[in-house]
Amino acid sequence: MSTSLESPGGSVVTIGDEHAFAIIGERINPTGRSKLTQQMTTGDMTQVKADAVAQVEAGARVLDVNAGVPGFDEAEMLTNVVKAVMETVDVPICIDSSTPAALEAALPVYKGKALINSVTAEDESLERLLPLVKKFGAAVIGMANDEEGISMDPKVRLAAARKVVEAATDFGIPRDDVMIDPLAMPIGADGNAANVMYETIRLIREELGVELSCGASNISFGLPDRQRIDSAFVPMAMFAGMNAAITNPLHEPLRKAVLATDVLLGRDEFAMAWIADHRAASNAILPGEV
Repeated sequence: MSTSLESPGGSVVTIGDEHAFAIIGERINPTGRSKLTQQMTTGDMTQVKADAVAQVEAGARVLDVNAGVPGFDEAEMLTNVVKAVMETVDVPICIDSSTPAALEAALPVYKGKALINSVTAEDESLERLLPLVKKFGAAVIGMANDEEGISMDPKVRLAAARKVVEAATDFGIPRDDVMIDPLAMPIGADGNAANVMYETIRLIREELGVELSCGASNISFGLPDRQRIDSAFVPMAMFAGMNAAITNPLHEPLRKAVLATDVLLGRDEFAMAWIADHRAASNAILPGEV
């Protein structure tokens, strides 16, 4: 099983076990970024476009787009951001919103097959958002939590994931178009958070067989030197069965760790992507810099 997305230019990105790990660039998100927030709320897409280019050049295969700023019209801003990204780079977009009005506005603008992040296993979320996924032929990330919140029991998370997959099927959404987020929680708050997620991945893969993605940087929230934690966490998640992650490709240790893990898992034949990346880095060194 695999999940396919399509860029505005018709390029297909396939997410699955037989393919390279998909980094979904997280940078186009106003949370904690005052400059980006200020620009987005005034219709200035300069930083959005710069972030799009930088992330794709760093290896992001999909770009996450979020325009949730309290007090502002999310539908209008999300539509403007989606348009700006499409004008700038040709990769699939992950539209990051749980607001039906925003999705209704942005999805018709997108020329391709988008990924929607996300729905939860809560009845209201499923009933409000899955019809939009079906209507616009998108793929969707389902969160492994329901009305009871986020459980630290992998079997409870599995039950929530099962509910999302079954509900999507009931709405006529192909199983291939449903990914599950097994939920990375801050390791600083619960030392067992990563182990719970890895076990959740195992259970979901065994029973449901769908692709998995997560918000990788959640694991290191609140801790110093977060890049190093993320760079250890993502390869371990890949080994457990994770296929994609919303994360920052500009973090070089993480990006290289993903490339190396693809080699070790046999998803980079003859290590060609690893070698190409090494050569590109070597060619970028100017004479006299060695």
